[in-house]
Amino acid sequence: MFTVYALYSTKYNKIYIGFTSDLNNRFLSHNELATKGHTIKYRTWVIAYTEEYGTKSEAMKREVQLKTANGRKFIWNIIQEKFGSSDG
Repeated sequence: MFTVYALYSTKYNKIYIGFTSDLNNRFLSHNELATKGHTIKYRTWVIAYTEEYGTKSEAMKREVQLKTANGRKFIWNIIQEKFGSSDG
């Protein structure tokens, strides 16, 4: 199984969209283990949204969709509902 996920930084009001075969370890990497990359600048992250897929190619396709303007709007709407924050 592969998980497409959206992370939200409540401190910086930022989102990150990705996919993984191991969400727990990937989440730990984003928040604690990684020493370089985009997400370390905006810690701490929370998991705002997930979707499960049976194949890597399906997950990659959905990740690309969520990274479009419409996909990001979809994620920001979920964040607004869950956290009361909006794209700013």
